[in-house]
Amino acid sequence: MADDFRVLIVDDDFHVAKLHATYVDSVAGFLALAPAGSASLALQAIHSLRPDLVLLDVYLPDASGLDLLQQLDVDTIILSAASDAASVRAAFRRGALGYLLKPFTAESLSQQLRSYARYRRFLAQPGALDQDRVERAKRALIPGDVTPSSKPRSATEAAVLESLVSGEQYSAAEVASRVGVSRATAQRYLSSLADDGAVDIQLRYGTTGRPEHRYGLPAR
Repeated sequence: MADDFRVLIVDDDFHVAKLHATYVDSVAGFLALAPAGSASLALQAIHSLRPDLVLLDVYLPDASGLDLLQQLDVDTIILSAASDAASVRAAFRRGALGYLLKPFTAESLSQQLRSYARYRRFLAQPGALDQDRVERAKRALIPGDVTPSSKPRSATEAAVLESLVSGEQYSAAEVASRVGVSRATAQRYLSSLADDGAVDIQLRYGTTGRPEHRYGLPAR
């Protein structure tokens, strides 16, 4: 979809990159681009494809991923087996938004990507930011560390949330029908609730076409 976050994976192991691309494509709202296997190819791909997010390994054949990170003006998360404190500190000092140690599960990367999506949605809201929104955007980058909004919910938002039954997943159209609002309205409130961590987004794959977004209450 046109509004998906486009993700460039930079990893010299083709099989690992392909696996991680599968992980990315399984997360609602994300689309994996063709991976790049070196720093030089990554720079070319970033220039031509303009990804929203780069998933960058530290160990590349022609340069350190940490050195490449200094050259990038794009949101970047490190995916690497480099577990030494110096690499982690250097990554954050040079602008990485996250650091995920290999090997990791599909769910671990999914949580990281969903956190990134919340971060982007916080910063996409209109108007100047106040300090509370800045802090909430920062916290959104940490999987599992979403603080519910202190603002009161509107009657429609509350109705959308109350329409969800624990253990069940719904499409935006189904929520709209249950609440008695348009699909676009339900979609807008579901996205807002996802920003707050009150709603989880999953994918359902059919036999054809794009996967469907499904919404439900987080597991407790």
